[in-house]
Amino acid sequence: MKEDNLSAFEDFFIVGFSDLPKLQVPLFAAFSLIYLMTLVGNLLIMITIYSNSHLHTPMYFFIGNLSFIDICGITIIFPLMLSRIFQNGTHMSLAECLVQAYCVMVMISTEFLLLSVMAYDRYVAICNPLRYMTIMSKAVCMRWAAGIWVLGFVTPVPHTVLVSKLTFCESHTVNHFFCEVPSLMKLSCSSTYAIETLSYILGAVELMMSFLLIIISYINIVSSILKMKSKGGRTKAFSTSASHLIVVILFYGSICSTYVRPTSSYSMQNNKLLSLLYIVITPLFNPVIYSLKNAEFKMALRKTKNSGQIAGTKTDSNIAKVVRKIDI
Repeated sequence: MKEDNLSAFEDFFIVGFSDLPKLQVPLFAAFSLIYLMTLVGNLLIMITIYSNSHLHTPMYFFIGNLSFIDICGITIIFPLMLSRIFQNGTHMSLAECLVQAYCVMVMISTEFLLLSVMAYDRYVAICNPLRYMTIMSKAVCMRWAAGIWVLGFVTPVPHTVLVSKLTFCESHTVNHFFCEVPSLMKLSCSSTYAIETLSYILGAVELMMSFLLIIISYINIVSSILKMKSKGGRTKAFSTSASHLIVVILFYGSICSTYVRPTSSYSMQNNKLLSLLYIVITPLFNPVIYSLKNAEFKMALRKTKNSGQIAGTKTDSNIAKVVRKIDI
């Protein structure tokens, strides 16, 4: 197969949803609504946490970080995708593809680490409540957050550097709606062994270790819940824990299926659908699962609405409409 240096070919062709011409209008409407709901839901959480001092606790500190990650993650992809959804595909240079792929990996890596720390925070709160504020002090939380963000930005660097050195084949068509490392690897004529090995190592260290921490935390949480005397309390706690675990499993499962597997078994068409789980589903449902089902947060949300802190601007008006629709 003929090999080309990308500097000569200049760009990749991103198919997006141009292969589904009959569905472009409903897809545009659906993705626009999802993007708006995700932005409003996560912004609402951040505003409410910031505006209510009694929510300045470790749990809500990490939830605020999660909302920020979700906003950044979906904004990296959706505006560009929506602006070009009616076009017959679009072109992106290698530099643009690498920047987008790197930013997506930063958000994924950061969310992995953050979800594991949030599980540990819940474990300490439920299983060791008397020492909770000592173990999860403000200084400790700030160090956790700083470490998460630093690792989130550093971890994808080797992948990005190795991909930038690949030689690409004659076909530069990416059957996806954004650039990601596995898609670029699939188009490479040179060996991807180093990148795959790195993915397995980082997958074992970062993904599996963080997932293991979550599982261990929730095993201890469930054990403590079973000891509760109140049946209603057990039911509510189980419901919340199950919701959290479903989100975590969907997120981890879709990421592992995309990034931690041989390039030979990778299918762009299948992965386009799989990517919707971590690009669309988790950012959309995280606000509901982690905050909007919480009674304490609902009370703070009502207080924020009633005090008139969410009012005035067009954006605030949209948020206020969402607040009124929430059953509080």
